[in-house]
Amino acid sequence: MTDPAKVRRHAERVRELVASVVRSQIKDPRLGMITITDARITADLRDATVFYTVLGDAAAQSGTAAALESAKGLLRSTVGKALGLRHSPTLTFVLDDVQDQVKHIDDLLAAARNADAEVQRLAAQAKYAGEAQPYRLDEETDESDEVAEDEDDNPPAGGDRR
Repeated sequence: MTDPAKVRRHAERVRELVASVVRSQIKDPRLGMITITDARITADLRDATVFYTVLGDAAAQSGTAAALESAKGLLRSTVGKALGLRHSPTLTFVLDDVQDQVKHIDDLLAAARNADAEVQRLAAQAKYAGEAQPYRLDEETDESDEVAEDEDDNPPAGGDRR
């Protein structure tokens, strides 16, 4: 079994190597403004997945995907030589759609803020269905409580004593 720390180190090294080669050696005009965001490698060090983002529209993303696919052999040989492994890991490139997810989350948060503001606006205009104070607060009840307390202090005369 491979050590997980070793796998993480190799994954980080793959990310750095791919980013370096993409920046310096690949001169494909289809390659857009690319950023290598992450790399993951399997525990047997045979398969590596490289995540990337591209600045631009769908055409720039598809062009960059094609450029990376055509440069996969160069990238794999460079990674294999640099890592010094018996088998060079196969590289799979995956478009990291973090920006789309961030935009979606921002839209959800904005919708929640708007809903909260609407609830607050409706609550500020709300009125009670009945009276503002539904419980009776009569001074008569206070006087009757005092009379009941006085009666408790005087025991009933001639009552049954057991």
